[in-house]
Order: sequence, then C-alpha cells, then structure tokens
Amino acid sequence: MAATGTGTGTGTGAGMGVRALPASPNWYSSRCSDVSSDGRLFGFAARHRICLLDVAAAAPTFYGELIGHTDRISGFAFCHCPGHGGLCASSSDDGSVKIWDSGTLSPVLEYSLHQNAISALHWSPLVKDLIVTGDEKGVIVCYWHNRNDSQQFFPEPRTVFCLSCSPHHENLVAIGYKDGMVVIIDISRKREVVHRLRGHEDEIHGLAWCPVPGEERLPAWQDELQAPSEESKVPNGEVTQDTATKKGCYLASGSKDQTIRIWSCTRGRSVMTLKLPPTKRRGGAVDPAVKERIWLTVHWPAGHPSDILSSAFGGELLLWNLTQPGKRKWTLLGSSEGQNHSRIVFNLSSVKHQDRELLFSISMDRDVKCWDLSTLDCSWTMPSLGGFVYSLAFSPVDSGCLAIGVGDSMIRVWNTLSITNIYDVKTFWQSIKSKVTALSWHPTKEGSLAFGTDDGKVGIFDTLSSSAKNKPPQISSTYHKKTVYTLAWGPPTPPLISGEESEQPSVTLYSCAGEGIVFQHNPWKLNGEANDINKVIRDTNSIKHKLPARTEVSWKPDGKLLALGNEDGSIEIFQAPNLKLLCTIQQHHKLINAIRWHHEHGTQPELSYLIASGSINATIYVHNLKSVVENSSENPLTITEPFRTLAGHTAKITSLSWSPHHEGRLVSACYDGTAQVWDVMKEEPLCNYRGHQGRLLSVQWSPVEPDCVYTGADDFSVHKWHISKQEHTRPPQGKKSIELEKKRSIQPKVKAKKKKKPVGKSPGKQDANDAMNGDESMKEMLLEENGVSDHEGEKEAQEAELADKVSVTVSRDTSSSACDYSALSLPKPSVTQKAAPVKKDLPKEKPTPDASLKKRKPRSILPFSTLMDHRSKEELHQDCLRLAACLKTKDNNEDVSPDLKDCIHLGLFTDRDSLHKMIDMEGKHHLENGHAELFQQLMLWKGDMKGVLQAAAERGQLTDQLVAMAPMVGYQAWVWTVEAFAKQLCFQEQYVKAASHLLSIHKVYEAIELLKVNNFYREAIVMAKARLRPEDPVLKELYTSWAALLEKDGHYSMAAKCYLGASSPYDAVKVLSKKGDVASLKTAAELALISGEEELSATLSLRCAQDLLLSRNWVGAQEVLQQHKSLFGQRLVFCLNELLCSCLSERNPCEKKSPVPPCYHSWELNREAPFLDMVTQVWQNVLGMDTTEKATCAQEQLGRIEHPPSTSNTHPKQVLFHISHDLALAALSCHLGMWDEAVKSILGAVSRSFDAGNFTLMQEICSIILPEGCDDLRDKLDSTNSQSMDACRSLEGFVAYRQLYNLWWNSPKDSLGLQKVVLGPSEQTALEKSCVSGDPTPEEMVQTAAEMGENLCSTTEVSKGETQSDSRTDSVGVADRQSALKGCQVLLSEEMAALQNTQRDIAEVQETLAEMIRQHQQQRNNLQENTNGNSQGSNLEQNSETESDKPCSDSNQMNCKDEAKQPVTLPELTKQLLNAKQKLAEFPDNLKVFPFPDVLECCLVLLHLGSQCPPQLQEQALALLRNHGGAAVYKKAARSFLT
Repeated sequence: MAATGTGTGTGTGAGMGVRALPASPNWYSSRCSDVSSDGRLFGFAARHRICLLDVAAAAPTFYGELIGHTDRISGFAFCHCPGHGGLCASSSDDGSVKIWDSGTLSPVLEYSLHQNAISALHWSPLVKDLIVTGDEKGVIVCYWHNRNDSQQFFPEPRTVFCLSCSPHHENLVAIGYKDGMVVIIDISRKREVVHRLRGHEDEIHGLAWCPVPGEERLPAWQDELQAPSEESKVPNGEVTQDTATKKGCYLASGSKDQTIRIWSCTRGRSVMTLKLPPTKRRGGAVDPAVKERIWLTVHWPAGHPSDILSSAFGGELLLWNLTQPGKRKWTLLGSSEGQNHSRIVFNLSSVKHQDRELLFSISMDRDVKCWDLSTLDCSWTMPSLGGFVYSLAFSPVDSGCLAIGVGDSMIRVWNTLSITNIYDVKTFWQSIKSKVTALSWHPTKEGSLAFGTDDGKVGIFDTLSSSAKNKPPQISSTYHKKTVYTLAWGPPTPPLISGEESEQPSVTLYSCAGEGIVFQHNPWKLNGEANDINKVIRDTNSIKHKLPARTEVSWKPDGKLLALGNEDGSIEIFQAPNLKLLCTIQQHHKLINAIRWHHEHGTQPELSYLIASGSINATIYVHNLKSVVENSSENPLTITEPFRTLAGHTAKITSLSWSPHHEGRLVSACYDGTAQVWDVMKEEPLCNYRGHQGRLLSVQWSPVEPDCVYTGADDFSVHKWHISKQEHTRPPQGKKSIELEKKRSIQPKVKAKKKKKPVGKSPGKQDANDAMNGDESMKEMLLEENGVSDHEGEKEAQEAELADKVSVTVSRDTSSSACDYSALSLPKPSVTQKAAPVKKDLPKEKPTPDASLKKRKPRSILPFSTLMDHRSKEELHQDCLRLAACLKTKDNNEDVSPDLKDCIHLGLFTDRDSLHKMIDMEGKHHLENGHAELFQQLMLWKGDMKGVLQAAAERGQLTDQLVAMAPMVGYQAWVWTVEAFAKQLCFQEQYVKAASHLLSIHKVYEAIELLKVNNFYREAIVMAKARLRPEDPVLKELYTSWAALLEKDGHYSMAAKCYLGASSPYDAVKVLSKKGDVASLKTAAELALISGEEELSATLSLRCAQDLLLSRNWVGAQEVLQQHKSLFGQRLVFCLNELLCSCLSERNPCEKKSPVPPCYHSWELNREAPFLDMVTQVWQNVLGMDTTEKATCAQEQLGRIEHPPSTSNTHPKQVLFHISHDLALAALSCHLGMWDEAVKSILGAVSRSFDAGNFTLMQEICSIILPEGCDDLRDKLDSTNSQSMDACRSLEGFVAYRQLYNLWWNSPKDSLGLQKVVLGPSEQTALEKSCVSGDPTPEEMVQTAAEMGENLCSTTEVSKGETQSDSRTDSVGVADRQSALKGCQVLLSEEMAALQNTQRDIAEVQETLAEMIRQHQQQRNNLQENTNGNSQGSNLEQNSETESDKPCSDSNQMNCKDEAKQPVTLPELTKQLLNAKQKLAEFPDNLKVFPFPDVLECCLVLLHLGSQCPPQLQEQALALLRNHGGAAVYKKAARSFLT
C-alpha cells in the first residue's frame, strides 16, 4: 500500500487510510474496466479519470485515481503480459491514449494518432508493448510503445464498437462494428483481412476469444461441422508454426440483436448461435411499459474454457455451458434476492486469484460487483456515484447512518457502522427526478429523511420501511422556484402553533432555496400549503423595508433560536416561537453558504452559544451570542465584532461541521478543493485534507469516530479520512492553490450541444433515445456522464446553443439581402475593373439602394400586361380584333367570349371583373418573384387591404408603410395590425420600436412590461415616468427589479440610485455598503444619515473608521465618526489609539518603514503631563468633552461594548485597538474620579497585552501609563472596596514583573561575570527582537523564565559579547536596584503560588486525560488496520510517527519517563481532578478574579539575579520553590538552587 502516496501526488488511496465511494463507471463502452493479472487491482473509467480499487482482500478498498485525461474515457485495459502487470492503458474521446504505471499512479507516456473519438482499446496479451485501438470512423491503430512505432489499418469504413487481440496468435485481431459485422485482420506484414464474419444484425457489444487454442476440444459442436478436421493427422502431435496458424481458435461475439454467436476461425463461419432467454426480472427498477434496453457483452473465463459468461436483459448475468446438449444451456448468476444488477451490464472481466476465479462487472445501476465463479454468488458490491455530492447528513437517531445527496437524482443511505459489509448502501430514487441538493434527518423519528432538489421540490423519505424499494416519498405540494439550498427541522412557528399540543407536530421542516424564500412545511400535512416565514417576521418585528433574500437556515439544537443567512452577507438571529429579531451579524458582506451552531453536550455550556458561518468570502467567522441572548433589549442589536476569525481558505466556503467529540473544533469544506479542521478557541488550523480532485461541496464529522471526517465533492465521490493521518495543517496558499486549481481544471470540457451527431454514432453515445427511455433521471445522468453537470456547465451549454441560434438567424438575413440585390440585376459592366469593387461593397450599399436605382427606371407595377403590349405588330392587331369582338358580345349581353381567357392583359380595356383577374395575375407574378411590396400596392388599388394585412402578418412581412395604411380598413383592424407588427418586431429583437408601436394604441402597461422583460429597464422607466401616475406601483417595481439586476452584476452605485428612485433608502444604503471598501462605506453611511437611518449609519461609519485605522489614517477615521453623537465614545477611543501609537513609535523608532505612512493629527500636546491626563486634555480641547454629562455618556457607550479576549493569534493592530478601548475607559474613570473603575480598566489593558503574548507591549504600556508605579493609584482608592484593592494588587504584580525582567536583562556586567550565566542563543534573539521591534508581533513572544532557567543552568561559559543590555532603560545604580528589588516583594505571594499550583494541577490532569483518550483511539485505529490485513511494518511506522508527534520538550520527556513507571488509571485521575477542584474552591474568591504573573517564574528570575538580590528575598523565593515547585518544569529549573 505504501506505493499509493507517491507519483503525481494523486494517490489518496488506502495508503492514507481513505475509504471512498468513487465516481460511477462510464456507460456504453465495450471495455472501460479491467482487472490486473495478479488479481490485486480492478480499474474502471469514471468520466475523465480512472478509479483503481484494491480487490485483493475480502472487501474492496479505494486505491487511487489516474488523472490526466480532459475528456470522457472510452477504453481501459491492463497489460496481462507477465512482469508488466502494473502497466495499463486508457483511451479518450479526444483521440488520445495514455499508458500508466498503476504502482505510482503516474502517466508513462501519451500518444494521439487518431483523428476521431476512440471507441475501443485492447492491450495485446502476447506482445507486451502492443496496444490496439479503433475509432468511430473505422481506423485501427497498432502502437508498439517500446519502439514508438505504429501502423494504421482501415478494414471497413464503419464505426468500431469493440476489438480483441487473440491470446494465441499475436497477429490476429477481431473487430466488431456498429452494423453487426465482425472482421478478423492479420496485422503482420501480410496486412490482410482474414475473415469477414456476417450473421449479426445489430451492434457488436463484446468479443471474446476462447482461452484454449484449437477447435477440436468441444465435441458437442462437431455435429454442426460437416467435414472432420484434417489437422489431427499431424505426426507425433508436433505442431509447426504454420499449422498452428491454421489450427485456429473459437471466437464468441455478443450483439444488440440478442444473440451470441460462436465462430470458427479456420472455417470463417458461425458454429453455434445462442439466443438470450427472456429471464424473469427480480426487483428491477425499470418501468415494464418501456422497451427493454439491452447491452450484450460476452466474456470467456480462462479457468472455464467450456463456459461463456454474458450479460442479459436488465442486469442479469448468465453462464452458458457450451458442452451441454439441448436447448437450455444457461444458468443465472446470483441465487439470492438482490444480488443481481438492476440495470444493463456493460463490462465483464475475470481473474484467477489464489484458488478462486473472480468475475467483475460494471453496470448502469452504478454498482461494481465481484462474483465467485465457483459458487456463482456475488462476493461484494461497491456502490458508486454519478453526480456531484451536494449534501451529507448523519442520522441523529441511528448513529453512523450517513445520507448522501447526489446529482444523479438518487439518495444513498450508507450504514457506515456495518461490520459484515463496509459498503452497506441503500439507494432511493423514486419520484426524485432531479439533483438532490439538500438533506436533513428528523431529529427524533428514525428513518425519516427530508430531501430537497435542484428543481425546488421538497419531500420526506421513510428509509426504514421494509418495502422501502417501492415506497415513494411524500412530496410537499409547495415547490420552490429554484434550487433548494438547505433543509432544517425546527420547532413550529406561527401559523402552525395551535392551542393544543396534540394537534401539531413537535418539529416542522424549514426549506430555503435559490429564490431567497424560507418555507415552513407541516410534515403531517405535506399536501397542505407551506408558509413563508417572512410573513411572521414582518408582523412580529413590524418591518416595512424589503427583506433580504434568504440563503441559509439553521436552528440552535435546543430550538430556541433561529439563524437566517442572507444574500447580502448578514445573519439574523430570531427568537422562537414568534421570530422576534434579537440581533443582526454584519460580518460577511457576501452571500452566506453555511451556518452551524455549536453542540450542547460539552463541559462548557457557554460554548453552545457559538455560531460559525461561512460565505462566498473565504473567511469563516465564529460569534458568541451568549450576551445577546441573556441581555435581550427591546431593539435588535447589530454585531460587527467576531468572537473568533478563521482565515486561510482561498475560495468560497460551502459547508461547516462542529466536532461532536470535542469542544470548539470545526471542520470546513471549501471550493479551494480542501477540507480544514480548526481549533476555534485558539483560531488555529489543525489539519488540511487534500485528497479530492474537485471542489468540496459538503462535510460531516463522524458521530462515532472522533478522528474521522466525511467529505463530498464535485469529483463525484465521498471520502472518509482520518485527521491524524494528514500531512498538511493549513489550506494551500499561493502556488499550491494554483496547482489545485490546475488539477480541478482537468474536469471534462463542457460540450456545446450543437455537435449533435446522428443518433447512436458511437458506443460512447449509444442510442441516445434508448438511454432516455428509462427513468427521466437518465437524461441528467447522461449529461453528467459527459461532464455537463454542474449548473454552470448547463448554463454554458445553453449559451452555446443560443449563440448558435443567433448565428443562424444572422446568416439567413444576409442570404436574403444578397438575393434582393441579384434581383436588382445591375447594368452589365462594360469594364470588369469597375464592377469588382461594387461586389465587395455590397453590404455597405444596403442603406442607400437609390444610388444603384438612379440609373434606370423604377420597376413597373404591371410588368406582365406591359410586356404583352410590346409584342409584334401582328399580335397587337390580333388583340384589337379580339377586344372589339369581346366588347360587341358584351353589348349584346351575351357571355364574354372564351377567347379573352388567353389575353388577360386585355382586362385593362374591358369590365371590372376582368380587371380584377388581371390584377390578381400581376400580383401572383410579383409574389413569385419575391416583390411583396408591389403585390401589396396592387391589392391596395384593388381595395383588398384587409387580406393584404392578414397575409403579411402571417408571413411576418408587415412594414411601417402597411401599418400606416391599416386605419383605411377600420379602427379594430388597425389595432390588430399594430399588435401583430409589435410581435413581429419582437421576433426581430427590435423591442424598443415594438414598445413605441404599442404606445400608439394606448397599451402603456404592455409596452412597459415588454421593455422590462427584455432588460430595457432605462427605457421602461422613462416611459413609465412619462405616462403613468407617480404613485403607480409599476414604477416602483421597475426600479426594484432593475436594482436587483444591477446588484447581481456588481453595479452597486447604480442600484442604489434605483432604490432611492423607488423611495426605499434603506435598501440603497445596504447595496452601497455591499462592496465594503472605505469609500463605499463612507458614502453609504452619509446616505443613511440623510435618509434618517441613524443606527445603520452609525454601524457603517464605525466599520469604515475601523478600516481606516488598519491603514493608519486616524484623521480620516475621526472625520467619519464625528457625524454621529452615538459614536462619541468611539471617537475618544480612536483619539487615544492615535496618541498611544505615536507614543509607541517615538519610543521605538522602527527601522523598516511601513508601506503606508501614518496620518496623524497635529494636536497641541502637553508632553510633561502623565499620559492619561494628556489624553483627557486633548479630549476636552479638541473633541469638546467639556462637561461631566458628556464624559459619563461616553463611559456608558464604551461600557456596553465587550471585546473578545486576545490570543496569540489576534492581529497586533486589533490588540492595540482593544487596549485603547480599555485605556479610554480608564481615562474617563480617572476624569470622573471613579478610581476603582480606573484600576480595573488599566489592569484589563495590561493583562490583554500579556494574554496576546506580547511582553514588550506590556512593558511599554506599564511604563507609559504608570511610570512611577502604582503608589499614587493605591492612595486614591477606597480601601474598603475589596475588589478594587485586589485589582490594584494584581496591577502592582504586573508592574513589578516588568521591573524584575528589566533588572535581570540590564544587570551590571561584573555581577554577570560572577554568576557565570548566559542566555541560550535562541532566547537572546527572541529578546532582541521583542525589545527592538517597534510594532511587536505575537510570534516574538518572550519565552517563560522557567524555560530560560534550563538553558541558564546548563551553560557555564560566559562571553561578554552575548549579554544583552536594553537600549531603553538607563543602567540603574546599585542602591536603586536594591529598592526596585524590594518592590518585587509583592510578587512572592504564598497564597498566589498555591492557587496557581492548583490551577496547574487541574490543567495537567485534563491534559493527561486527553492524552489517554488519544492513545486509546490510536490503539483502536491500529487494531482496525491490523484486521484490515495491513502488514506489521506499516503499523510500526505509525507507532513511531505518533511517538514523534507528541509535543514533548525535554522536560516533558523526563515527565513521560517518570509516569511510565507508574501508569495512572482513569478513576485515579478523576479523583485527582476532584481533589484539585475542591482545593481550588477553598481559595478566597478575590484571588481568582484578576490575573497575576506566575509566582514561581518570578522566584527563578530573582534567584538568577544572585548576589544583587537581598538575602531575605532569596530565602523567600527558595522557600516558595520548595513548597510549590512540584511541576517537572520548575523542578528541573530550580535543581541548581535547591541542592
């Protein structure tokens, strides 16, 4: 198995422990699957990839994929020559053939010698480097890859359906054609057709050579052969080469005509014909009314030369015993129910493995089956998927039951815990008929599975019912207009809530779809009307503005809160049951794809308020809604600060899933082709899975195995993978993601549908009609087969089709214009040169035909009679006589003489009837010559205008002139004509002109609708505004539809203007802020202000100011904020932040210039005053905080905002901003004289910088805010208020902690020499960096003194160059140092040390517990793998891996050794945990409230100061270390002092 990981890196197979449901085998190919000769691998073509299964064990496993073709694969075969069993070849519709090494999963070489789609391929069983292929036009190519040599043959100009190389004679190849012909050719130098075998009447689906040579083996056939064969007379039975050729061999062929024929190669004729029996179908899924499909493939197994295997009707397999006399020679494979395929079988291949002969089959039912030929029973079935995996869902009741929603219109339910069959999958297809895009299990009722489809259908399957195969789902009578995105079960909301509990379901089904609506369906009455929940939301919250389009719906597991994700990126949280809006999360600003609530069953109940969300933006945000829910205020809040931010993916997030086994673990699926596991609380990426070959669409964490995750993708597969076995920890960035893109771009090309070949041109598209006859879902499958499967694909195909149509119409026009010109017949050119340019410029002349007409008379309107009057004199005389006679008889009231019939032109001189006849004659003549306008003119003279209008309307030949004349006929006729003309114009795509004509008959609304439907919004609005009343709803509707369209195309400012026109400024603001850049936000905020949306404006202004802050533009930020009274507190924070940043950058001038120069205000600053006083002065002088009311108001504003705690992953600028917030509160409290509050805020700022792991920043803040220490503060506090005294003590602790490190890092040189102590080089660089860098970053965290202690003890050398003096602190006099050290007394607190020790014990026990659980899992995994037939070797490797994975520092390893001696049991650990927790409870609460520096760490640093440290302090430190230094880290560090 080790080989699978190498090669092109696509081997995600068993080497990585991946279990997969692969993509379905391709249909209608005579050989696109094969088994390797060692019986280890079975490969089949699935779309444009080849899937390899390891079939050596009792159950198949996913081995890997061969990736490289860009078009559908039509043929696949292994090399069966000894020693080359690892090689295989594949052919594709694009005419290329690739040879692969299955061991490394990498291509060996490629060649493209065919001009057409290849339809058959075989690797010669005798010549190890010969591959034979045939294509749709009948060309056969033989390719010898070792010598790169090829030969082409063209025996018949027919479509090749299959071919097979003889196993006994290396030059013979049999070829089967579409029309039923079979040909055997000799590919040696003779290059001749040996036989043309005629007998079949339809496509040849399979050819198989008898596995043993000679034709005398099968006595039962001899009766059909007249003459005894003379070959038996060979002396001594020695066969020379020549007679071997003659000796021949049998060949079997299977055809669509439902017969199998056995042919003799020596005679060149059929010796036996087997007719398919009408077998009784069992459990089939095809409608009996449909004509049965048939694919008749044949296979002659090597171990059974007297038996032939064939497929039959509807998926059954037959074994024919050729030696058995009589009619019935066949036996059915698969005795028991459900073993057979349910649809036609395409390929059969067999292999002798150990003592059995196994047969493999692939079928239209998307199953791969393995059969044991000795028992004729099915050994195993491997299901596969024929579409994108849109949705995965684990049943909450029947754990381990995974439902899979697939684009092939079927749902799979996989019992992942089944022991007997690891691929125990049930398939549901009834009534779905469209891609399955969403699934959700009922929370309590077993087997109740809701599904949603691409065409908007919602239904519920009962997956348990015994007759599940035939029981269709219940379908909701309310359909969505577009794709169903999400389904969720949740408590009923109005109007489904009735008085009595018994009358209503406990949970109802919510569905959300592409048109942006969420329906609530009653599962008891699916045929009733579903409710749009927007109605309840509007009523409860009395909302007037347009509600956003919904794209995601998610209920909190306890059913109390509903989260709706919207197209504009906002997430709204509602309270059940009346859906009162609690808050809106404005974070994503792009369409929301996934929302997941954290589970309820952890040890930390507050985590159940975490909600994770992913959108088209690549960042995942987690929000904590605890405070929002608990302090429910009257008005809904807006949240713009995430609790945690998970950044790293590079494309849209499609699905999320929380781990049910851990707290705060999340896995995300993304379009970048990977799945990512996160530790949410630390904002840390843990593991990245890259095994899929496409974009991920769905993800679920296994409910039973903490280390397993299931993912589904658009590569048609589901993978189950182990977190602990992945080599990557974070998503691919930069180049890697580009490579992944490339890998995905190898998806099959979308074929534009115009290349419709005549039906059944190749086996690839075999009889498209036939294929469509089954379930309707077949259409879809075929589409997906050929790669047009995602919505994008279909769209492209439609567009291509459209483009096609357009081009057709255009060419038609040009041809007609050409014939107009020929009719004009230009005067004959006398000089050829002059004529030439005329031809070229014809199209240009079109607008001004007069130019060519000037030179000659206009065409006569009565050409026929004119012509008759220009004949010879005799004929004209004759006319006169006839006319006279005619008029004479007329006068005598006799009938007109028959003579006039020939002379219609004389109608000009007789009565009106004759004239009408003449006009009709002329008119007919005009029409025949294509001059409709002259015909119309004549009819107008005749007075038959109505007929003309009708005829012209029918032919689509109405013109402006005709329409202008229509009123002659009457008002009704005129209106009718204008309408017909408008329709005609629409066909010609002249919509604006059509609308103007409709206006002329007062059809204003129709005209506007016409423009709107064809996206002429601008014109439609002008027309509506000019013609309709200003309050007409049509106008508003026009504005909003145009706005929606513009918004979709990203023209946000134009869309905003439309919303303003429709007088809904709220929507205008929302759309403007969508882009999210500073300029847009600023404009949106101002617009909201003008429209009176105060609160929205303030939110946007704050977002804008925070963006400006990131680019260090404080001036801009203040400008944005100053428009809002409600943001006065924020202005103070921004001001303080600016002063703090400028102060920090003055103290630490940074060497490297930042790309964006900071933009500071030029304020008058009083540099002498303490920092907080200086800030307050600026506030009073510049920002106008002149009264205490303003200060108190600002304090209240800021007090309401809670920032999440910082971690080492929080962005430094974010940390600084949060610290500024704390300090602003402190400054306000000082200003108002509330010193107790001030102390807490300052402590908050200091401890926040400490939590962020930024020691330098902490030092700076202490020295800026408290340059003289805490004594002044302590004096001002109310000493009776214990809480503020505790806060002050904690603050003193941090100040002393900073002082202590300063003293240590700046010790006088001589004393250091005495100490013989030096920093390890790694610490030194870390310290240097953190001391010098201006903008400290979390990576440069100072290591704790405990770890330094180890290095300090271990080195005894000293070099003065390596010691480091702090450039900032002046060297301190000895006396000052002593007094400073006395100040450190506060750090050596006995009770603090004890408390921290207890907390450390608790943490240690919890860690040990976690480690035990991890090891237990590891052992379980190893056990499973051993049972899966893994070699011992790989196991050892794994163990060694896990050893090295453990995060052991030296100290930890010592620890491990000690523990190894006495293993701890689980009860003991629990007991330890309880004791520690009790001990913790005994400490007074005031100690636990505020953070405090690590006491033992301080003791170590004091001891390192050595002789400078006053002896009583040393004593105290040693005592503390003795009492509390139990942890291994401290033991080791303190060893040198305590011995």
